[in-house]
This record gives sequence, structure tokens and C-alpha cells, in this order.
Amino acid sequence: MTDTIFALSSGALPAGIAVIRISGPHAFAAVTTLAGELPAQRRASLRTLRCDGEVLDRALVLIFPGPATATGEDLAELHLHGGRAVVRAVEAALAAIPGLRGAEPGEFTRRALEHGRIDLTEAEGLSDLLAAETEMQRRTALRAAEGGVRARIEDWAARALRLSALVEAMLDHGDEDDVAGEGDVLAVVQNDASALAAEIEAVIAQPPVERIRDGIRIVLAGSPNAGKSTLLNALAGREAAIVSPLAGTTRDRIEVPVMRGGVAYLLTDTAGLHAAPADIVEEIGIARARTAIEAADLVLWLDDAPLPPELVGVPHLLIHPRADAAGRYIGPDERISVSAQTGQGIESLWDAIVRVTAALLPPSDSVALNIRQRGLADQAATALRAASGQHDLLLAAEELRAALRAFHRITGAADVEAMLDTLFERFCIGK
Repeated sequence: MTDTIFALSSGALPAGIAVIRISGPHAFAAVTTLAGELPAQRRASLRTLRCDGEVLDRALVLIFPGPATATGEDLAELHLHGGRAVVRAVEAALAAIPGLRGAEPGEFTRRALEHGRIDLTEAEGLSDLLAAETEMQRRTALRAAEGGVRARIEDWAARALRLSALVEAMLDHGDEDDVAGEGDVLAVVQNDASALAAEIEAVIAQPPVERIRDGIRIVLAGSPNAGKSTLLNALAGREAAIVSPLAGTTRDRIEVPVMRGGVAYLLTDTAGLHAAPADIVEEIGIARARTAIEAADLVLWLDDAPLPPELVGVPHLLIHPRADAAGRYIGPDERISVSAQTGQGIESLWDAIVRVTAALLPPSDSVALNIRQRGLADQAATALRAASGQHDLLLAAEELRAALRAFHRITGAADVEAMLDTLFERFCIGK
């Protein structure tokens, strides 16, 4: 029999209220042990919780019979006073009841998946929703958690299944009068499989959803003492990097996350680029700066010198820093003049950053796939492309089966056990 699990599900203590969730076959028996009497189903009732005759707390108690619950099992909630000692006492009393144990990270959500209350794409969306820090992260994760990705994948799978059924019917009953000819079936498969593959490929080609979660990588680059650290602090709105009039102060990459307009950015300050590093430490710093530039989504080039050849193909903005300094050279028109000291041009620079990086994010109304889902969707599209080019029904049938297997792996219908362990490790205990 499945263990009954419990955990604090309401966040850090102390708090006004602490919610302990209990799920499994002994959930209601555990409530009876502590509260003495079960409340009416799905109605909050005030109960005195006791253990060995000692009062633990006065709490609101709710019970939800399975399978119509968040986990698909009998589920109970104890709404306690949110003190640490109260919660510890109730958890200790629950742990002493035979058949109950503390939940592992993500175990409530895993049980919801196992009992069909959610699918794998919704579980992944919920994981991202719990970690969301920006408005765009929240909206994207919520669409996945509420079944947006599942609905898209199910539509693709249903269309592939229809084609597979046509082919299988032809293979099984092709000699019967009421079955379409092989040429007709092949024509349908070729046209529809090609169209479906193109639709999937268009979704895969969208900017990756990981940019929403991890942030757009913006690297500040230029020669030593060009004002990169000062500008980083101005963009971040805090003293994140050491600023000094001495050249070469920054020896390593400094990464600073910034949230702006509901979008996450990761600003990276780098060592100044030049041909003659003074020592091995500076040489390593320059090598790391070049690595950061190669991985950047956008480079801010702070230098009066022309853009170096290696940056010509990289998205970039030309910055004219320290514009307030006397005698400063005023660069060409395309350079954005800024002064971190006076604030001149900082908002204009942010406007330019937002304008350039907007194309690096998935459309706001799209259903975005994560890297695991994109890989499997690509497998499905490849199989559908292969099916659309087949002139043999047997080979077309096998390619369509391969596409369906990939769709099932996206939603968790098959072959995902190892991935589940990794996914649910990222969840909190009470989720």
C-alpha cells in the first residue's frame, strides 16, 4: 500500500498561518487521531488537535476525498497557527502515526502526475512557476502549468494518430472494397505529415523559453578602464562591481541579475580587452571575457575604438561612456552617449536594450517548449518528415509510430522515470 505523506506546504515560518498537507490512504485516519472527529467533506471546521491527551493547537481542518483532489488521493489539510514550535509538535505527532512519513521534495506533485491529475508538461510548468521571479516568467510558467503545452502536444499527437490509423487500416484491410487505395492513403500521409512537421518546426524555431527563465545575457566589453564597471552599477541600480580609476580592476567576470519590465537580464562585467596582459591572472581574465562575449545575447561595446572583428556578427550596441567628462570624444551618431555619474542616457540605453532583445524572447502569447520538450518535438518532426517522403506504407507506419512515441514522452505517457527524479528534486518538500 502507498505510504501516506505529510509536509508543511505554506512556506517559511513563522507565519500567520501554517498549512500541513496530508495525502494518502491513511490521511483521514490521521486527522481522526489528532482531531477526534472528521469535518464534513470540503468544509473548513475548527478542531482541537491533541496527541496523548495534550493539546497541540486549535486548527482549521479540511478533508478532500480522492480521486478528485490535487494528488488523486485522499487529502487533508491542517491550518495551524504559524509558529515554529506549533508546526514541529504537529509534525512529530503525525510522524508517530503508523503508515505516515514526511514527504520528499515534489512528492505531492509526483503523485498528482502518477494519478493522472496533471501530465508531465504541467508538472514542469508548475516547477517553473514556483521559481518564477518576473512577470514574464510567471505568465509563461502558468500557461504550461494550466495545460497550454499539453493541449498543443495532444493536438499534434491526435493528428499523427489519425494518419497512423489510416496507414494501419490500409495495411490490415487493404484488400477490402471499402478501404481507400494505397495511393490515396500515401497522398494523405505525405501532405498532412509534411504540414504537421512544418507546424512543429515553426514552434521549435521560436526563441528558447530558457531565456525567460535564465535571463537575457548582456555582456559589457571594451578596453581596460573604459567604464564598464561603472555602467554595470548604473544599469543594475546598485554597487555590484568595484569601481576604480586604475586600469585592470576587473580581473574576472561579475554577473548581476536585473529584473526590468517583467523581463530577467543577466549583466556581465568583464576584464578589459587588450593585446598585452600584464600577468597570467589578467590573461585568464581576458580569456574569460572573450568566452562571455561568445555566449552573449547582446554585447555593450564601451570603447571609442572601432568594433573588433570578432564582434561584427554578434548582436551589439555601441556605447559612448563618460559623456559628461570634459574633452570626451563624441562618437558617431549610432553610439549611445551615457554617463553613469549623471544618469545621462541610461534610460535611453535601457530602451535600446529592450528594443534589440525583444526578438530574443518567445512571443508573449505563445506556448513555449523547454529544452527537453523541444528535443522530443524535433524527433517527432523528423519522423513526420520521413513519413511524408515514404512510398512504402510499412515504412510510413513505423515513422508515424516514432512520432507518437516522441509525443507521449513529452507528456509523460512513456519512458520518463529517470527524468522525473531530476525534475521533482527541484520542488520544495510541501509541493
